[in-house]
Amino acid sequence: MAQFVFENDIHSILKLDMPITNAPMARWQRKASSSNTSALTPGKTANMSQSLSKTPSKTPGKSKKQTPSKMGGDRFIPTRNSKQMDVASFLLSKENEPMDTNTAGTSESQKAWSMTLNGYNIDDAKILHLGGKPLNAPEGYQNNLKVLYSQVTTPASTKKTRYISSTPDRILDAPQLRNDFYLNLLDWSSRNVLAVALHNSVYLWDATQGDITLLMNLESEEDYICSLSWTKEGSYLAIGTSDCKVQLWDVDNQKRLRSMASHTARVGSLSWNDHVLSSGSRSGHIHHHDVRVADHHIFTLTGHSQEVCGLKWSPDGRYLASGGNDNLVCVWPRVQEGSVSNDSQTVRCWSEHQGAVKALAWCPWQPNILASGGGTSDRHIRIWNVNSGSCFTSLDTQSQISSLVFAPNYKELVSAHGYAHNNVTIWKYPSLTKVAELNGHEDRVLSLTLSPDGSTVATVAGDETIRLWKSFEVDPVQKKAKERVAKTSNSVIHQSIR
Repeated sequence: MAQFVFENDIHSILKLDMPITNAPMARWQRKASSSNTSALTPGKTANMSQSLSKTPSKTPGKSKKQTPSKMGGDRFIPTRNSKQMDVASFLLSKENEPMDTNTAGTSESQKAWSMTLNGYNIDDAKILHLGGKPLNAPEGYQNNLKVLYSQVTTPASTKKTRYISSTPDRILDAPQLRNDFYLNLLDWSSRNVLAVALHNSVYLWDATQGDITLLMNLESEEDYICSLSWTKEGSYLAIGTSDCKVQLWDVDNQKRLRSMASHTARVGSLSWNDHVLSSGSRSGHIHHHDVRVADHHIFTLTGHSQEVCGLKWSPDGRYLASGGNDNLVCVWPRVQEGSVSNDSQTVRCWSEHQGAVKALAWCPWQPNILASGGGTSDRHIRIWNVNSGSCFTSLDTQSQISSLVFAPNYKELVSAHGYAHNNVTIWKYPSLTKVAELNGHEDRVLSLTLSPDGSTVATVAGDETIRLWKSFEVDPVQKKAKERVAKTSNSVIHQSIR
């Protein structure tokens, strides 16, 4: 009888496809049982089960090597959760299965179910996902494979650097230009026409055709032009004069439409907001003119004690910024229709500048941001947030600031300087780090203005020259994209001046 039992045991051992019942437990089974035991039974029972199921800590004749736990290794071990392992197991087993032609029509429904249950398409899932950041090497560590695996940028992958020419693209003569810091004698229209005031005359230069036109002359030789400002559409030009008047001219027909008298001193600054023309005078008063009606003077702002030499409406038309020889920067609200009051409270009034504030510029892409520049006693560029009333950036330029303008193509700020540099400087916004200096004028730069496409800045100086600096040309690909957007946008309804 014992012989038959022995033969049956031998027979069962020789059958390799049968499970081995009396063999020791596999390692993965021991680990599973130890983890389950440690989770269910606290204290010493768990420790005993773990100690019983552990394999010997050392292999005879071999020393144990531990994976370094400190920072500095160049290994990167991926992190995997149970869900990723299940997906990986399914994808690997799916590759060995034959393709079923009958389920081709249900692929869309299977994709929808996968997106609903898993949040992603199971066919696009990754078997292995590398998560987290690799550890940094310790200080002084050198990788011997760095030369082999370091990436060298090819000429095609290098970023194109922008070239800013140090010489002007064009120089125009401006004889009999009045060298007065407080005047605004240059403006560029949306129709690409540059207007400049030379003593008592106004000349127009068509930047597209290159034609020069004499628009007007003042009757008295003693009077002179103090300020210029184009309308948004570029059809009409406002001219402030030394005889306390503001004239409106139709440029297409070269005809004066009207002459408005309300100030008691010369008009050194002008700014448009739709049909309302704001003018600043040496008396310190700011007048609002509604050019559509006969009784044009509709409002007076009395916040400055000396000459108003800077005046700018914000791009959205909500605020009017004014700068004066009293070192103040004031921000005024828009005039309400039908208002009969002749006084208005300022939204903001800053007195941080220590010199006359002529240079004012609103940010085109952030309508609540205002930049201001001080004169010889101040020399600071200050960036203001109108909403909060705070100055979040200030820079000492070491030179008198006569004009400011934002260049939207590269989000930069351009400043014109008098004593002591007599140059033009391009600053990166909002850090105000210097990008480039444009030198060439032999006297102080009085004013600057930007072309309608934003690629060129025109500067006029006491050396009786106008210089055009083509410093903001856009990449051709970006230019085509902007032109497509401009074509699809709706045109603004033009209002004529009566």
